[in-house]
Amino acid sequence: MSPRTSVVADPVDRQHLPVDEWRLVESRTGGDLGLLETLFATANGYLGMRGTPEEGREAVDHGTFIDGFHETWQINHAESAFGFAKTGQTIVNVPDATVMKLYVDDEPLIVGEADLESYERALDFREGVLRRDLIWRTPAGKRIRVRTSRMVSFTSRHLAQMTMELEMLSGSAPIAISSQIINRQDGGDDFGGHGAHTDKADPRRTTAFRHRVLEPSGNVHSERRMLLGWRTATSDMSLAVGAEHQVDSELEVEQLIDTTDDQGKHVFRAQMIEGSSLRITKAVAYHSSSHLPIRELFDRCRRTLDRVRSHGFEQYEREQREYLEDFWMRTDVQIPGNPAEQQAIRWCLFQLAQAAARADGDGIGAKGVTGSGYEGHYFWDTDVYVVPFLTFTSPQWARNALRFRVSLLEKARERARELNQRGALFPWRTINGDEASAYYAAGTAQYHIDADIAYSFAQYADVTGDLDFHDRCGVEVLAETARLWADLGFWREHGDGTASFQIHGVTGPDEYTTVVNNNMFTNVMARHNLRRAAQAVRELAERSPEEHARLVAQIDLHEDEPAFWEACAEGMKVATDEGLGIHPQDDSFLEKEVWDLSSTPPESMPLLLHFHPLVIYRFQVLKQADVVLALFLRGSEFTLEQKRADFEYYDPITTGDSSLSAVVQSIIAAEVGYQRAALDYFRTGLFVDLADLHGNTSNGVHIASAGGVWNALVHGFGGMRQEGGRISFDPRLPEAWPELTFPLTVRGSRFRTRLVRDRIEFTLEEGEEIEVSVRGALVAVTAEGASVELSDQGPCLTDLDLSEPVGLGEVRSDGSIIASFVPNAPHGPDSPWEFPVPDASAEASEGSGADGSEA
Repeated sequence: MSPRTSVVADPVDRQHLPVDEWRLVESRTGGDLGLLETLFATANGYLGMRGTPEEGREAVDHGTFIDGFHETWQINHAESAFGFAKTGQTIVNVPDATVMKLYVDDEPLIVGEADLESYERALDFREGVLRRDLIWRTPAGKRIRVRTSRMVSFTSRHLAQMTMELEMLSGSAPIAISSQIINRQDGGDDFGGHGAHTDKADPRRTTAFRHRVLEPSGNVHSERRMLLGWRTATSDMSLAVGAEHQVDSELEVEQLIDTTDDQGKHVFRAQMIEGSSLRITKAVAYHSSSHLPIRELFDRCRRTLDRVRSHGFEQYEREQREYLEDFWMRTDVQIPGNPAEQQAIRWCLFQLAQAAARADGDGIGAKGVTGSGYEGHYFWDTDVYVVPFLTFTSPQWARNALRFRVSLLEKARERARELNQRGALFPWRTINGDEASAYYAAGTAQYHIDADIAYSFAQYADVTGDLDFHDRCGVEVLAETARLWADLGFWREHGDGTASFQIHGVTGPDEYTTVVNNNMFTNVMARHNLRRAAQAVRELAERSPEEHARLVAQIDLHEDEPAFWEACAEGMKVATDEGLGIHPQDDSFLEKEVWDLSSTPPESMPLLLHFHPLVIYRFQVLKQADVVLALFLRGSEFTLEQKRADFEYYDPITTGDSSLSAVVQSIIAAEVGYQRAALDYFRTGLFVDLADLHGNTSNGVHIASAGGVWNALVHGFGGMRQEGGRISFDPRLPEAWPELTFPLTVRGSRFRTRLVRDRIEFTLEEGEEIEVSVRGALVAVTAEGASVELSDQGPCLTDLDLSEPVGLGEVRSDGSIIASFVPNAPHGPDSPWEFPVPDASAEASEGSGADGSEA
């Protein structure tokens, strides 16, 4: 396969981050601080805290984020036009409550500079707690042990708990701990440190505000508690942060507390002697709202903190362990004998919990709540890469994610009308439901988001059997998105008396090719959307006439619309190029020359940061899998031969510049038989963040890629597919793995799948008996278990050298020959220029084209 797919089995620096199957462990200080702040972030889906040190220094991007809490700003287009996005939305770095500065003999602990005799920091996936344990030898030669912990609660979504424990091992000294709440968004800490850095030369990063964002709205304090409130300047959202401390020590501890508009401080001072200890606990409550007054949020903070005072820290830690024990029972994917990959898998699954568990009806951002990358926006990532994982493991979380889309439906209708369409058009990127993508060619033009959302609604209904939610909410979303496709597309008559339904002027998942006609992925997914909408409306009429009548009245649904949707689906153009035997990505894709990726220097990647979009758009080159993704999501509509031909053609021209690509390429590579490539691509997706393969993990976790890891494991290697609620398996266990085990939840029944070289086993763990199929044979899954022998693990093809495109040198229908090159002019005044002239005579004499031309 292409060298771009090759990732060593374990690309992580294990001297720094040693292998532990259930923890991410840091054994020494130093390294890329921005990366580590993301990797050690703690979050619950509502609240997220980056893994910065308790002392506040040194750090790259201090960050605490609340899902959906954002500021708005006017998008200033250099040249505007009707329908362009008007309002930008950016997640706000809310006040930081993680800081607990430590001074011994008035000397500050700065971990990166201190003389540390021992050090370990670890994020435990079973506890959901970030712990740090170090021994500091002070400049005066005194030794003190410092233990800290940080937990963002899954069971109390507004709560974070922190502890600092000190033990004086040798010597005596005065100590001080300054526990703080700091508004970093508009100011800085005591040392001039500010919030997240920005670099808009990289569109993956966030926008810097030019105005004060958080306007003070009150602060109060008592002997043990601080409360501070703010309101955003433009979006008018409100926020309150409260903190309460408790001291456990035999020492006499002096306490000072104060609050100002942008900072709260609770200072503890004591004289520690050798052998003495001191423990401080810090409970922090965050409450936010789109409209409520600060006094109401203060009351909510008080109630959250009152419960902690009443129940104690230990109860919340115990609940956290129980919550995660249940999570791992539903989700843990095991590959025994591969500890580095096992650790990475569990880290990815844990990140999905940290992004989705307590989002509770708000969106799931591309970075979750671990960073400000992509402005904190919600994309299609959630619907295609994350919701399927949630549907098969945590259905309530999936339902909550889909409820967020339902909440945006009215704004999606307004957006469709703005673009002169019927139905609903969901925003490509958003927080509050308004389109926030200023670059329409790679934003609004990605109409496929409607079909992606419809796909997730249909799959949720099929897998969970939750018809209550489907009837009340899902069918309406399916119908309004189907209306969009039926109105956006048009019928084109052909000379032979046939006609096809076509969709023009759209962009598919591959953002290196924009505003095209008949993008294959878009048409395939729109076809599925249309069919499922028609089916859903008819089934609703039969199952619940009252609910159907409500829907008809609600959206003014005409009785002939479902039949028209089905006609559009049946007539949908999904072309095949007979010469190459593949599905063209769009009508004009194969007419372009090929970008020679094998000759493109690594420093020119990713292409989007080094080439103008117009340069990229002129070539056959992909940011991410496009056609190949369609082959996975709608796999039942294509033969294995078609999938192989498409994969072989598109793989060499896929840059992987998107973190969403490798996991999909892995799934199809496994299915068609390129097993080594499947494992290579899987590892690329698996270590996207832990090895910082895209160089931007410091901006936050790639949540969709983490979801894609689960998809690659279960769908790719496990060979699981779902069609209309029917579960099937056609496994592809990698040679390097002796075993693969994973649980699935289908219609309330949880069963465990165990795949080994010569068989696949199923055991029902919860719920009623369920039926699955293995390579066409039906299997009843019961508590007693079931086993099916396997003769092989699917086709095993010899890896081709796909560093060169399959179609290179082929003759197009117009007689031209497909060629490739890198669009780089020589640099420097002395660089020679070449003027190649094609020898057209040979091709002309062979009659390859009407004008004998050659590319």
